[in-house]
Amino acid sequence: MKKIQAGAVGIGLRGPHYQTLLDELPTLGFLEVHSENYFNLHSQNRFYLEQIANHYPLSFHGIGLSIGSSEDISKAHLQNLKQLIDIFQPALVSDHLSWSSLQGHFFNDLLPVPYTKEALSCFVNNINQIQEHLQRQILIENPSSYLEYNDSEMSEPEFINEIVKQTGCGLLLDLNNVYVSATNNQFSVEKYLDMIDHKTVQEIHLAGFTQKQINNSTLLIDTHSTFVSQSVWDIYQTYMSTKKTDALTLIEWDLDIPQMGTLIEEHNKAIRIKGIVLER
Repeated sequence: MKKIQAGAVGIGLRGPHYQTLLDELPTLGFLEVHSENYFNLHSQNRFYLEQIANHYPLSFHGIGLSIGSSEDISKAHLQNLKQLIDIFQPALVSDHLSWSSLQGHFFNDLLPVPYTKEALSCFVNNINQIQEHLQRQILIENPSSYLEYNDSEMSEPEFINEIVKQTGCGLLLDLNNVYVSATNNQFSVEKYLDMIDHKTVQEIHLAGFTQKQINNSTLLIDTHSTFVSQSVWDIYQTYMSTKKTDALTLIEWDLDIPQMGTLIEEHNKAIRIKGIVLER
């Protein structure tokens, strides 16, 4: 399978763009796919992925491992993921700092956890189990949040750093999620990013949010349904200029999916920002 170049910029692979990608073969650094959509060997999604993988490097991004659950990781899910990885050999495999299942029932949400020593132990055990089964490193993504737990014993960056330290996993740093959480919970983006161990960041996500008015205040919702905001672009440019990272960059757009040309424009904007940084 094709390899991703260091520092490449990519977009998320979505169903409405399958045929356009094959017909036009636009210049893209890589494509990121939601792993669970391709488990079914006989599905249309799998049919197209097999063709598209001949032209583009891949990264796998999951939403179903439920890493923060107090229950064991689903063996069936792990096996399906490993089979997919063995076939397509993606450059990176990632999932979220969240939980989404209970007693065999899966929820259509990435639910938050309190940042406690008990939750940390749970995450560490589950990530170790996942990496041992897959025989490879995974990345975890920082969440977007709308409220904070009163009983957290550490900050989110401290919690993430400790997970990475104890498991050897990497970090998928979603800058849109940082901005959304910081705005909703009134903390500093700069201080948050200063605390992250940036040597562990292997991928950066950029996406759009929507605003909702609640009781005369504004709540940002991480919807991935619109353009990357200028505030997040500014954070990205500052981050790239100060950290000098080779991490991959991904444009995410999951709802109200636009024409391919719109995604490519966002993709190219990230490339231009990286170019400006490199020229300094």
